[in-house]
Amino acid sequence: MTAAALTGQRLSRLDLLEAEAIHILRDVAAERARPALLFSGGKDSAVLLHLAVKAFWPEPLPFPLLHVDTGHNFGEVIAFRDAAAAAAGAKLVVAHVEDSIARGTVRLPGPTASRNAAQAVTLLEAIEEHGFDALFGGARRDEEKARAKERVVSLRDAFGQWNPRAQRPELWNLYNTHLAPGENVRVFPLSNWTERDIWAYIAREGVALPSIYFSHARAVVRRHGLLMPVTDLTPAGADETVETVDVRFRTVGDITCTSPVESSAATVTDILAETDAATVSERGATRRDDLANEAAMERRKREGYF
Repeated sequence: MTAAALTGQRLSRLDLLEAEAIHILRDVAAERARPALLFSGGKDSAVLLHLAVKAFWPEPLPFPLLHVDTGHNFGEVIAFRDAAAAAAGAKLVVAHVEDSIARGTVRLPGPTASRNAAQAVTLLEAIEEHGFDALFGGARRDEEKARAKERVVSLRDAFGQWNPRAQRPELWNLYNTHLAPGENVRVFPLSNWTERDIWAYIAREGVALPSIYFSHARAVVRRHGLLMPVTDLTPAGADETVETVDVRFRTVGDITCTSPVESSAATVTDILAETDAATVSERGATRRDDLANEAAMERRKREGYF
């Protein structure tokens, strides 16, 4: 219970969102036998981990963290992932897309191709290997059209696939976690949060984040209206000019499909001000895989993506 509730004060929006998320985490953890929390080290999963620690404190987390590692992640994010899991005293399970490639269950056109969509296969393999029946994820409805169709508790069939027309009603915030053999659920405690809510909560709670969320100098090229970080996976073209620009990342993912934005925002307060002024969603501004095809996310979700 929050301090505001104990003193009879009116609960703030963040208090209500926090209480809702903690209720969902506790409810599903009590109902399902083998849940896990999807943890990439990004800002939304960092907030979700913080909420999970609060939900079960002073007991340790009753489920492990799961990361589907593309092998094309930013080094700062992977280092943060490991440190955050250790600080929470949580078991970290890492499923590698590279292992799926070695098994032949994932095939890509080349070594520098985006592995973002390939994560669905690796995730389903991890679910089968570890017997997970519920996965908590940090997706929010304001991020993207397909995510707006999700229930809080989203059913996946025995093939790991999502059918938006076959989801269960959630009247009066009652969540149905009953499963037939082979089914599992994805659970989204942050469904009703916005990008601004996330940053306001990070500010209030002092949630740690990878450094790339804050302004820093980075070598980039300008390509198709976006900034492309210059890395071994994403080198500059022969006709492109490399610039060093002050940037930050609004969202993080596979290096090959995630762009930074120009920014001088070096603190959470600065980022809140930038977020208030933004006219494009974080994915719309920075995720090239989503920009290439408006239906890309929904197609990947139907195939088993997060």
